[in-house]
Amino acid sequence: MYAVIQTGGKQYRVQQGDVIYVEKIDAQADETVTFDKVLLVGEGEAVKVGTPAVDGAKVEGKVLGQVKGQKIVVYKYKAKKNERKKQGHRQPYTKVEITAVVG
Repeated sequence: MYAVIQTGGKQYRVQQGDVIYVEKIDAQADETVTFDKVLLVGEGEAVKVGTPAVDGAKVEGKVLGQVKGQKIVVYKYKAKKNERKKQGHRQPYTKVEITAVVG
């Protein structure tokens, strides 16, 4: 059984046992999180599509930890003005293992 969930403004196709990186969730390691906004649930040929979410469907996961993404370098300058600014950014993510898909 698989599902399409929405969290952090993005959509993810998940099934039991998957490990995904989602936008940071306020949860500690080994805590259980529930994703209630399930857009689609499917098993084989049978597919349930929500309008916008499937009623009674949920996806449960276990938080494995808080991680950071790859560093992005932002460099701004103004030509002929000797004005330069170099900045780095690492986006925080939460690593989640999907434990159950209930649909």
